[in-house]
Amino acid sequence: MKYKICILFFYVSFTLFSQVVKTGIDVLQQRNFDVLSGKRVGLITNPTGVNKNLKSTVDILHEATNVKLIALYAPEHGVRGDIPAGEKVSNLIDTKTGVKVYSLYGNTRKPTQEMLQGIDALVYDIQDIGCRSYTFISTLGLAMQAAAEKKIPVYVLDRPNPLGGLKIEGNTTEDSFISFVSQFKIPYIYGLTVGELAYMLNEENMLGAKCELHIVPMEGWKRSMRFNETELPWVLTSPHIPYMQSAVYYPASGILGELGIMSIGVGYTVPFQTFAHEIFDAEKLSSSLNALRLNGVVFRPIHYKPYYGYGKDKNLKGVQVFFTNYTTARLSEVQFYVLQIVKQLYPEFEVFTNENSSRWNMFDKVCGSDFIRIELQKNNYSFDKIKHYWRKDEEDFKKKSTKYWIYKE
Repeated sequence: MKYKICILFFYVSFTLFSQVVKTGIDVLQQRNFDVLSGKRVGLITNPTGVNKNLKSTVDILHEATNVKLIALYAPEHGVRGDIPAGEKVSNLIDTKTGVKVYSLYGNTRKPTQEMLQGIDALVYDIQDIGCRSYTFISTLGLAMQAAAEKKIPVYVLDRPNPLGGLKIEGNTTEDSFISFVSQFKIPYIYGLTVGELAYMLNEENMLGAKCELHIVPMEGWKRSMRFNETELPWVLTSPHIPYMQSAVYYPASGILGELGIMSIGVGYTVPFQTFAHEIFDAEKLSSSLNALRLNGVVFRPIHYKPYYGYGKDKNLKGVQVFFTNYTTARLSEVQFYVLQIVKQLYPEFEVFTNENSSRWNMFDKVCGSDFIRIELQKNNYSFDKIKHYWRKDEEDFKKKSTKYWIYKE
């Protein structure tokens, strides 16, 4: 059965000079949940699913008199955010509402037909961070597949992409590297809201089966917006993305962080904003990196002692990253240039050793290919020699994805 996308635009009125953004749940609430009225609803959400007053979408739908919330589905970290990163989520009963919670981050990552029994509509409301390796979009895609199989309509309550809607970086995932951290053939930074991404996945046949998809769009969001311009509150999307700027730095260091060979600030007060190790000379590393004159990027020396994670209780030295021109900065390439300079300054520094070979697998999955790892090793870790591969799919993806834009520049 073929379905057409339904984007539920409502009448919007703006106050002159106002850039206040309303998320999908706020729009849905002001419409008295009309598209869900009379339906038995299953909700995929987490603590980021809140309205402008920070009230949970779980509680909003549970209290709505014309909607019957009968099931919750928990992604990584759980519906209420009480599960640490990487730990499996169990089926349970939500203590506040009494609604059954089904785990989508454990032995089951795609909703089973039993989990969807009795559902008239499957609703998705999670704040994402615009990066392929962040697992919430994988949960969304698998849920859309399951809904298509059971012919249940999916409603995506849209939210801003904190990286904006114009930045696209990285190669698309190769077929043999499809995984939960690179579930789709999209770039590492894909420049779409979660609603737009769902629209594209559905229309480009990236899910295998096409679902009946409805998107409740935001009001007031523009592609050029940074998250602070939306005037929306930031709720930590995961334990190490506590601030809106953390989402910006995540793609700058997260891939390298998979190797566990240096601190990237996780375990300290600046997650994803640093590169540090016991043997580094902070001044030398910062001056060498700044000599590259990377567009929109500046490095400063930093010394710190992590509270947990890599380098716990050790005095580490390295650099802190600053984006001085977000528009021109290539976020995801920072970590590769750091690796390039580290190997120049410290040739003995081990990166892909046999001892951490188990981490290669995750590094490759997050990169969407083993090309980056293999070619870095062949080319003495010079990213300049292989950046053509990292960038090769960006223009084609931009052209393809533009037709799924719901919001203009």
